[in-house]
Amino acid sequence: MLSREEYLAAWSRWHGGADPAASRLVHGWLSGVYALARRVAGLPPVAVTVAGLLVAAAAVVPAAVGGPWLVLAGVLVGLSAVLDGLDGALAIGTGRASRRGFVLDSAVDRLSEGAFAAALWVAGAPGWLAAAFGGLCWLPDYLRARAGQAGVAETGELSVWERPTRVAMTGFTLGGAGVVAGLGWSAVVVTCGTAAGCLLGVVGVAQLGTALRRALAD
Repeated sequence: MLSREEYLAAWSRWHGGADPAASRLVHGWLSGVYALARRVAGLPPVAVTVAGLLVAAAAVVPAAVGGPWLVLAGVLVGLSAVLDGLDGALAIGTGRASRRGFVLDSAVDRLSEGAFAAALWVAGAPGWLAAAFGGLCWLPDYLRARAGQAGVAETGELSVWERPTRVAMTGFTLGGAGVVAGLGWSAVVVTCGTAAGCLLGVVGVAQLGTALRRALAD
């Protein structure tokens, strides 16, 4: 297993030179999943990737039931994120990372974020707002992929709307809605949380767009 510093350096290489230290949230998240990966280094990364997607999809069920079950939905969202981070930490930290696995992990991330948007919708967020949330989850990685096809080697700066933020906004929104379910405020909390996520998404896309614009101009 690589040391933590070696793992962070390898993660940076796999992500176009992005510096994890540029975001405290991303750096802390990567350090946490690395510590967990050291304890379960024998697990196959692909199995963890699939498990993460299944858990994310399962969150839609308690979200649809509503009420206190929304707390479980939030927990499942958080668990899916742990599994999602763990598969990458296992692959990179144990030297099993591959281009095929990297693409698979990215595809599963997008499917998981689609499940997050669906969970917010069935929990009470307006359909258009949940769709906007999902679209803003996908847009940064789409922009990075297209910029890469245009010859940009770097992924652009880490914004306020990276994967850990998207997961946190979804999980805390659903869980918080479950906590206040007895007061009849669930739909309000879900709507406000989804709207706040969209606002962060717009800011994050603007940050990334500015960085990629400079890179494409060179």
